[in-house]
Order: sequence, then structure tokens, then C-alpha cells
Amino acid sequence: MSSARIPPQDFPPRRDIPHQAGPFPGALDLGREASLARLETLAHLMDSAFVIPGINRRVGFDALIGLVPLVGDVAGMVISSFIVYEARRLGAPRWLIGRMALNVAFDGVVGAVPLAGDIFDAAFKANRRNVRLLRRWMERHGGVRPNEIEGTATRLPD
Repeated sequence: MSSARIPPQDFPPRRDIPHQAGPFPGALDLGREASLARLETLAHLMDSAFVIPGINRRVGFDALIGLVPLVGDVAGMVISSFIVYEARRLGAPRWLIGRMALNVAFDGVVGAVPLAGDIFDAAFKANRRNVRLLRRWMERHGGVRPNEIEGTATRLPD
């Protein structure tokens, strides 16, 4: 007798339903949260991974590779475009994708200016902006838990 296992019918998860949040309304999709966590990590690495000693200013790989003329700026835009691509895959609306794409384009165009563009790259942080926009949208519409607690605190009597 063969003891071959038969995989479940829906394995791997269906990808043809972009907003599938779970088995019941209001369920959280942990795959979407994991994707968002990966994008937040990428944004941190690209925009604020290191601290410049003396001035305590955070910069990331985007500012460092932007020091290489033209090639570094193009590479930074390609990596930043991945965040926009993932947002589209996660079901973000067109207006949000457009705003994120404008952030990437603005960062790339201004970042291409020698010296002043490098300083701008260190300050603008387009990747963190884009991930913050995506997180806010997903918290409202995408079934992702809020990153922060909203509301007011009330002390309960003992």
C-alpha cells in the first residue's frame, strides 16, 4: 500500500481573488500582513538603516547608492518601484498607486541632480512615505491590523 498524501484542494492559496481576507467577513489575512512587513523592512533599509555620526541623521542604501552618478539613481528607482508593484498586487486603488509612483518619480528626478540631489535623497525618504501610505490604506480597507492604537485612554476605577 502506498501512503502518498493527497494535498488539500485549495493548496497553494488562490491568487485569483485579490481581496480574499479569510473565511469570514472582517478576518485578517496574515499573508497581506507579512507582505506589508517585508515592504516596511525594505523601506527601512533603503531610507533609514544607518545613522550618520555627529549629526544623528538616518540614511539608507538609497542615499548611498545615489552617490554613484546616474546608475545609482536608476537602481534606487527600480528598488523603489518594487514597493509600488507590491502595492498594486495587494489590491491598492489606482489613485494610491499613482501617488506612490509620483513619490518615486520625484525622488528619482530630483535625486539625479549632483550633490543637491544626494542631500534631497537623504531627506525625502520616498520608500517610507509609500509604505506609510499603503499601510494606512490597508488598515482602513485591506484587513490589516492597525500599527498604532487609536483613540483615547480612559482610566478604569480599581
